[in-house]
Amino acid sequence: MNRLIKFINRAAANTGDWALLAVRLTLAFGFFEPAVKKFDNISGTADWFATMNFPLPTISVFLTATFEFSGFFLLMLGLLTRYITIPLMVIMLVAIFAVHLGNGFAAGNNGFEIPFYYLVMLFVIFSKGPGRFSIDEAVVGKIKGK
Repeated sequence: MNRLIKFINRAAANTGDWALLAVRLTLAFGFFEPAVKKFDNISGTADWFATMNFPLPTISVFLTATFEFSGFFLLMLGLLTRYITIPLMVIMLVAIFAVHLGNGFAAGNNGFEIPFYYLVMLFVIFSKGPGRFSIDEAVVGKIKGK
């Protein structure tokens, strides 16, 4: 039993950075398509935002799309990672409470399941950082002399 525990502990210690990379890339690609769709139809999306009484709907769409698109690149690169997670978490909270909550949890009903998963993954990246396979870590490592 001790060998199994040691193996699991070693595996966990050696795969954490790979897990953070996988989460970052999953999130990055998850934000790409919604950003492109918003940029492709800013006025239509702004009209939809207006039906939900969002303040300044056109600006809201533009800012949301900009943060989502920036999130795509920054999460992929692991650059300014913790900083980009903050507006993306806000976007997920707004999506959950303004759009999806009334539909329940199930994603098939346009529920809040997917934005909730994104919110949790963003929180993990915010709290743990981007991991070793990131520009952030490369820069911080050089500053700290690693």
